[in-house]
Amino acid sequence: MNPTAPALDAALRAHRLSRRTFLRGAGVAMAIPWMESLPVWGQEVTKAGATPTIPKRFATLFMGTGINPDHWWAKGSRAEMELGECLKPLDSLKTKLNYVHGLFNKAATGVGIHPGQTGNLLSGVPLQKGAELHGGISMDQVLANRIGQDCVQPSMVLGCEQPTTGYHESNFSLAYSSHISWQTATSPVPLEAYPSLAFDALFDNRGSQRTQSILDRVREQAEGLSRRVSSTDKAKLDEYLTSVRDVEKRIESSRAARERADLTLKERGPSAVVAMRRPENGLPEDLREHMKLMCDLLALGFQTDKTRIATLLLCRDLSGLTYPFLNVRSAHHGASHSDQSEEYQRITTYYVSQLAYLANRLNAMPEGEGTVLDHSCLMFISNMWSGSHHDSSKVPVLLVGGLGGTLETGRVLNYLEKGDENRKLCSLYLSLMDRMGVELERFGDADARLVGI
Repeated sequence: MNPTAPALDAALRAHRLSRRTFLRGAGVAMAIPWMESLPVWGQEVTKAGATPTIPKRFATLFMGTGINPDHWWAKGSRAEMELGECLKPLDSLKTKLNYVHGLFNKAATGVGIHPGQTGNLLSGVPLQKGAELHGGISMDQVLANRIGQDCVQPSMVLGCEQPTTGYHESNFSLAYSSHISWQTATSPVPLEAYPSLAFDALFDNRGSQRTQSILDRVREQAEGLSRRVSSTDKAKLDEYLTSVRDVEKRIESSRAARERADLTLKERGPSAVVAMRRPENGLPEDLREHMKLMCDLLALGFQTDKTRIATLLLCRDLSGLTYPFLNVRSAHHGASHSDQSEEYQRITTYYVSQLAYLANRLNAMPEGEGTVLDHSCLMFISNMWSGSHHDSSKVPVLLVGGLGGTLETGRVLNYLEKGDENRKLCSLYLSLMDRMGVELERFGDADARLVGI
């Protein structure tokens, strides 16, 4: 190996990042979306002297404890595709959707319920029971390690529910139920559940001025940039700044709640956060607003190329989230034990609507000759098919977005009768990583790509 290669790679990364356009103010830095009239990303010179294409992005959205199986179906193709009731929020996105049926994670079957079915969902590696965590690096972090160095944040790992601690009756750690993104075999990636802290990380918002609008702090630079770009890019910049301001205003109350929670934790100790309920724990009281904020932050991260890899844990396995706005009486985990009920149908439909919301946000962001969604892939997945039977012999998978034209969309793909060797989740991951420019001989339990994807 060339001993100068790491130094060269580091220098190239610093050069690429320095060539990006940022709006900078006191303790804040705002990355700018792709613009045709600016020599920003898409124009830097690579090691081979070629001009890079628009980057591809990948995000996983996770819903714990399965879906309503009776209303989770699709048939047909493209605009004529028919969707089951739970998938109706994706109706306007059918031409950019792949419904994938029958895939499974062998290492998550026959090992006991819940955490043993969850912690290796993105790795395909058997999990170790007992006090010591041991599984495998997740595919999102493989991507982050390979392509994340071109971004300020190699990956974004968000959640809408705090991790839980302790052990399940199956003797697996509940850390496996709380995390799907793993940076090593023994260490999950800490997820950010507080919108205000995710916002600060996204905009490099630091210091005592965090209570001041970031747009006020970069106003002069924004006005100068607006005068330099084309009319099309000016409209794009105005829309972006408006979106940031909308999110910032919604973050303000969340920030205050987070600061109050910090004071409470100083009195009770860090472990108290697990037992605290919203909004005492500093999380938004309205779950709908919490999820929407996290989707908006992820969308802004992709739009500005601040990150290209993300995971969003909408709810963890063994989730305690409640849904009074859906007229559901039970908490999530309890409701999943009646997964064929009308109540769990409403819960499942609600989670699919979060995928649809994020996809539509990305689809409304022009980029090159398409949209940010066209250059992305959003994967919606759960750790089991049926919560009432704890059935992980197949898992629900939805893909939205075409990864820059490398992933055909508008299809229903059924692998259930193809044989276990031909329906591995990790084969799907190998195929998706190929399209992201990361080619591996094997990953998890798979050494072959998923046929037909």
